[in-house]
Amino acid sequence: MTEFLVRHFVKDYTDVEKISVRTAYGVLSSIVGIFCNVFLFIVKFVVGLVLHSVSVTADAFNNLSDAGSSIISFVGVKMAEKPADKDHPFGHGRIEYIAALIVSFLVLEVGFTFLKDSIAKIRTPEELNFQAVSVLILVLSVAVKLWLGLFNRKLGARINSKVMMAVFTDSMGDAVTTGATILSILFFGVTGVNIDGFVGVGVALVVMWAGVGIAKDTLEPLIGEAIDPEVYEQIKRFVEDYEGIQGTHDLIVHNYGPGRSMASIHAEVPNDVDIEQSHEIIDRIERDAAKKLGVFLVIHMDPVEMKDERVLGIRERAVHILKELDPTCSIHDFRVVHGEKQINLIFDMVIPIEYDEEKRSALPQHLTERLQKEDSRYRCVITVDYEYVAKTEE
Repeated sequence: MTEFLVRHFVKDYTDVEKISVRTAYGVLSSIVGIFCNVFLFIVKFVVGLVLHSVSVTADAFNNLSDAGSSIISFVGVKMAEKPADKDHPFGHGRIEYIAALIVSFLVLEVGFTFLKDSIAKIRTPEELNFQAVSVLILVLSVAVKLWLGLFNRKLGARINSKVMMAVFTDSMGDAVTTGATILSILFFGVTGVNIDGFVGVGVALVVMWAGVGIAKDTLEPLIGEAIDPEVYEQIKRFVEDYEGIQGTHDLIVHNYGPGRSMASIHAEVPNDVDIEQSHEIIDRIERDAAKKLGVFLVIHMDPVEMKDERVLGIRERAVHILKELDPTCSIHDFRVVHGEKQINLIFDMVIPIEYDEEKRSALPQHLTERLQKEDSRYRCVITVDYEYVAKTEE
């Protein structure tokens, strides 16, 4: 079903890097979400009235809020498609995140309202009417929500959309809460004990938790999150695969919305190669990155020593000592300036960003002391740097 909808409603559906294609995926997701949630709202609202069930009614209005969320997502996706202008040179892609943030607040508000109603229901229980047909309708609701969640997960994975993945999480939460509602009705049918209000509290808490999760996922790119390790490796390998590039470091990626990124990276080139030749390579990489990766890439060129055995030996020794002190740290931009009475070792040291001020100061000092034991003329000029890539979970 998913492939059928994609093939018939998304033109050039395989070209997911194009903004227009991403927008088409977003519009399809929103329209399908509106249709499914309005359908479920009508079904659950009728069932809730018949059963006098606050948890079923809560589920119904949760679906209505989901339909409203789909409308907001639709508007957000369409606005995010607007091209760059003089006031927004990187486009309007972040509007999609803002729309998702609004959705999260709506979900939280609905959950809080249901929580109050459920507590009132516990204090003053109302009679439940057990009907098998109503249970079957709610089972159908669970099936629809599961399909809608998997539909959004598949589309979200295809275009790398955090918004769609948030919808997937929300849909799975809806399926769980409706399942809990079904259990409360079945429990009443078997035992005659009304636990509807307690289940309603559980439904409300799950809805609110989903709202918090959506808010967290959408706030991260707005605030400025660390680089995804896969994106980091993709850009790093892309640049280093070009002949004349010896290595890279200091990669920073700025997100301006799904599919809209600007990045900067330092590329190491041999210091004995003509600067115009290296500059031509850098220019070509930047042009190719825009075409092949969809990333506006700015490359800073760092000349590095490739032949002087003495410099290479000092660098190797410095790297070895640093690994002994802290294997999570690294060195780049290593240069040696020889003088009559002292030798300046100039380089950047990359340390974990979570280190406190004491560690940030102690590591360069310990490295300098160890190097000076090997040659008292060494004077280290160290710039402490950080990697902006997210840590992978072990």
